[in-house]
Amino acid sequence: MIPVPVVVTVLGGWCAVYLADTLLKSSNSLKASYEDWLLTYGLSVSPFHLRWQTALFNRQFYNWGRWKPKFLYLWFSVGMVFGIVAMFGSVILLGKTLLQTLTQMLTEAPKAQNDRMLQVVVSVPSSERFVFVPLVFLLCFILLSCPHQQVPGVNLPISQLTYFFSAILISGVIHEVGHGVAAIREQVRFNGFGIFIFIVYPGAFVDLFTTHLQLISPVQQLRIFCAGVWHNFVLGVASFMVLFLLPAILFPFYYTGVGALVTEVAEDSPANGPRGLFVGDLVTNLQDCPVYNVEDWNSCLGDISEKSQVGYCVSAATLQQLSFPARVYRRLDGTVECCSNNSLTDICFSYSNKLESHLYACMPARKVIEASKVCRTNMDCHKDFVPSFCVTPSLENQTRLIRVKHPPHIDMLYVGHPMHLQYTVSLSSFVPRQNFLSIDLPVMIETFCKYLISLSGALAVINAVPCFALDGQWILNSFLEATLSSLIVEKQNRELVGFLILLAGSALLAANVALGLWMVTAR
Repeated sequence: MIPVPVVVTVLGGWCAVYLADTLLKSSNSLKASYEDWLLTYGLSVSPFHLRWQTALFNRQFYNWGRWKPKFLYLWFSVGMVFGIVAMFGSVILLGKTLLQTLTQMLTEAPKAQNDRMLQVVVSVPSSERFVFVPLVFLLCFILLSCPHQQVPGVNLPISQLTYFFSAILISGVIHEVGHGVAAIREQVRFNGFGIFIFIVYPGAFVDLFTTHLQLISPVQQLRIFCAGVWHNFVLGVASFMVLFLLPAILFPFYYTGVGALVTEVAEDSPANGPRGLFVGDLVTNLQDCPVYNVEDWNSCLGDISEKSQVGYCVSAATLQQLSFPARVYRRLDGTVECCSNNSLTDICFSYSNKLESHLYACMPARKVIEASKVCRTNMDCHKDFVPSFCVTPSLENQTRLIRVKHPPHIDMLYVGHPMHLQYTVSLSSFVPRQNFLSIDLPVMIETFCKYLISLSGALAVINAVPCFALDGQWILNSFLEATLSSLIVEKQNRELVGFLILLAGSALLAANVALGLWMVTAR
C-alpha cells in the first residue's frame, strides 16, 4: 500500500498550494498583481492540478515543422497509417485481454498483482488543445504484451519512482511534440507548449488554434491526430534499440558474458551475511547451471524453482563418516526432518540403497556439497567402482538448497525459496573494465529504457483506442469523414456511426480497467 506519510505529504502540499492560491486571489491588495504574475509566467492553479504554458518554444516548433517538408510529409503519412492500424489493433488487443482476464477469473484464483499490470496515461484533445493527462482511473489497464508492470504504491519500489515519472514525462513530451510539429506542417497555428502536474503525475500539452484544425481536410487531421501515438511508438522502438545495443555501446567501458555482477543485496536478504553475497561479487553458477548474465540468473532460478531438488554424489565411506544418529519425524507438509531445529550447518538428506528406498542422514551441508557433483539418482554417481549414493536435501515444499558460485570467494549455500533470492539480490550483466567506473550506470540505463518501452508503448496503444476523450476519438472521427463521406452522405448519420463505435470502445476499455483494478488489488 501507499505509505501514509507519502499520502499526507501529497495531500498536505496540494492543500497548501490551493489555499495560498485562494487567499491571494481573495486579497484586494494582492489579487491584481498575483493574477498578473500568473499570466506573465503562464501559470494556472486548480485543485490537484498545476499547469505552466509558454510560447518560448514556438520558434523551435516552427523550425521543426518547416524542416524538410517532403520528409515530414512522408513521416507523418506513415504515422497516419500506423495510427489507423493501431486503432483497430488496440480494439483486438482489448478484446483478447478481456477474454483472457475473464477466463482467468472464472477458472482460478487471482494471481499475484504483478501479472500483466501496466499504468496507463492518456492524451486528451479538448476543444482548444491537446493535453497529456495521466488519468488515475486508467492506472491498472492490462496489457498482454507487457508483463510484470508495476503500480506506484502497490508493487513499485520507491527507488523506481524517478524512472517511472521521468518516463511518463518524456513519453508525454514526445507525444505532444508529434502533435505540435504535425499541426505546423499542416498549416495549423501553434499557440504554445506546456507542462503540468496532476496530483503526482507529470504531463504535457500543446495549444493549437481550433478553427484552423477544423478547416483542414480529414486526411490532414489524421496526420495530426495520429502523430502522438506514432511518436510514442518510435520512442519505444528507439528505447528498445538502445537496450538491445547497450552491450556494444558500453563495450569500451564494460564487458559482458562472464557472469552476473552483484550491485545490491537487501538488508533482509537471505544472501546477506558473512558467507553470503556482497556488492561487486561475480556470480558464475547456480548449482550446475552456468550464469553468464542476469537473464541466465533469472532463468536458472526459475528452473530450480520448478524442478525438484537436485542431489549430490557422496561415497559410502563419506556418508558413514559424516552422518550421525538423529530422530526422524515428519513436518506438517509431509516432508521429513532428521536434524535438530537448532542446527545452522546441518541438513537432513534422503537417499536410498538396494535394500531400502527411504533412508535419512543428518550431515554438515557444506562438507557434503563441496567437491560433489549434482545428481538425480544413484546411477548418476556410479564412477570408478566406488560405492556412492545420491543424497538429496529433505526440505520443506518449495524450499531449495542452492549452491551459488562467486569466485574467488567460497560458495554460498542458500536454503529457501529461489524467488526470495531473486527479489532481494540486484545484479547487472555489465562488469566495469576499470575500478573507477560505476557498476550502477548500465543498470540505470537498462531500467530507464525498459520504463520508456513500457510506458511509451502503453501510451501509444491506449490513445489509439476509439474511446471518448482519447486520441482514438479524433482519429476515428477523421477516418470516418475521410472514408464514409461518399457512402453516408448525411453528416449526422456519420456522427451517429462514430458515436456508437466510440460507445462500444469506451465500454470495452472501461471493462478492462475495472477488471484490471480488481486483478491488481486481489490477493
